[in-house]
Amino acid sequence: MATTRVVPPWQMKGVMVGACNCDWGCPCNFQAPPTYGYCDGFYCVYVEDGGYGDISLDGVKFLWGGHAPGAIHEGGGTSILVMDEGTTPQQLEAIDTLRRGDGVGSPFDEFASVNEVWYEPFLAPIEMELNGIRSKVRVGGGSIYELEIDRVKNPVTGEDEITILDHPTGFTSTRAELGMSTVARFAGEHATYDHTGKYAEYAEFSYAGP
Repeated sequence: MATTRVVPPWQMKGVMVGACNCDWGCPCNFQAPPTYGYCDGFYCVYVEDGGYGDISLDGVKFLWGGHAPGAIHEGGGTSILVMDEGTTPQQLEAIDTLRRGDGVGSPFDEFASVNEVWYEPFLAPIEMELNGIRSKVRVGGGSIYELEIDRVKNPVTGEDEITILDHPTGFTSTRAELGMSTVARFAGEHATYDHTGKYAEYAEFSYAGP
């Protein structure tokens, strides 16, 4: 029988840097199958302003993603959550509760609905150098996750291509700058990959629920 998780009112606004194994543009943005038939991807999230009930989420940083064996909406996904080492136990519990969805609100419900395997969250130092589409992320000093992103280069002129996606019906963000990774590596207990040179994005977000 379906259940709905009871959570307090919550909200968060901030920025996120994302990357996956798809070619530039990422077909998932356009409701198309992933480039290679599966998805490995992460969002690294910085909450500039947020709260979960009476728990402040200001300054919280987390890496959130995993693997889908086919198109994400087809299900069978795994979920990995890494929280910054400065996260309090209460903040970790709040983010982990949201990650598991079940009526908490968007975008967590959408992703939770297609996951089957939930790995326990863990702590590691998360460093984020936020500079738009030229942002950098290191988790565990780069030993767990390392991401550097940039604009795609025009193959003829070598100049930057500026690509903005306006997506009013998007649930992770409604506007993002699309680019590519110049470094994208993850090495953890449950997954290891290198998708350098593939899709990346930078976006601002605003979520609230339930």
